[in-house]
Amino acid sequence: MNKFLILGLCLLTFASCKENKEKEVEKDVIEIVEEETSNEWTILFDGTSLDNWRGYLSEEMHPEWTIEDGEMTFTPGEEGGKNIISKDTYTNFILSLEWKISEAGNSGIFWGVYEDEKYTEAYMTGPEIQVLDNAKHPDSFVAEGTHKAGSLYDMIACPEEHINPAGEWNLCVIEVNQDANLAKVSMNGTEVMSFALHGEDWGKMVADSKFKDWEGFGKYRTGHIGLQDHSDKVWYRNIKIKNLD
Repeated sequence: MNKFLILGLCLLTFASCKENKEKEVEKDVIEIVEEETSNEWTILFDGTSLDNWRGYLSEEMHPEWTIEDGEMTFTPGEEGGKNIISKDTYTNFILSLEWKISEAGNSGIFWGVYEDEKYTEAYMTGPEIQVLDNAKHPDSFVAEGTHKAGSLYDMIACPEEHINPAGEWNLCVIEVNQDANLAKVSMNGTEVMSFALHGEDWGKMVADSKFKDWEGFGKYRTGHIGLQDHSDKVWYRNIKIKNLD
């Protein structure tokens, strides 16, 4: 056999073995990353079940919240106040979720929600990241922008350029670290704000807001995640949370 042919066959064999080995390594890396991801994050909604949620001040899930096409969907009924909360409570965490609001719609994402009969609404204790149609909802045009989508409601405004319009999905990531006294909010991949969670700076923000005389607002370092019934249709998906403890 021609020595050049033999050399060519050897090179082809070597290349094939190398490619197979690289594929095996790549497969192993993917499996490790997937395993680490699944271990770090707790899925609160994966498009198939509402089992990690219940009504605020209720043991049951409100029927206004359903699953449509793999999306958590709120369709307002005749009676309001159908807010929902996570069954578990959290202190230090990263919450990641996507939301889509209806035309002229309004909703909200809460953390630190504390359940007590004296607090008839989740927003009475839980700070809120606003979910809103900035183009058509009246809240968008008041309070110096602190009622716009992505804002820490009535306290810190989110720049409007980081928000997708009604009918489009927005990725919201909220990091809350009570031990470090620091929260961060990102919208669609851009960090839009950071702020203290307690102490003098937090107290000043609350004092300058509509919540200044609210007994329990922002007082509970451990609490539920909440999603708001604001009498408008809204959708959520890909909800997951990672404990920082």
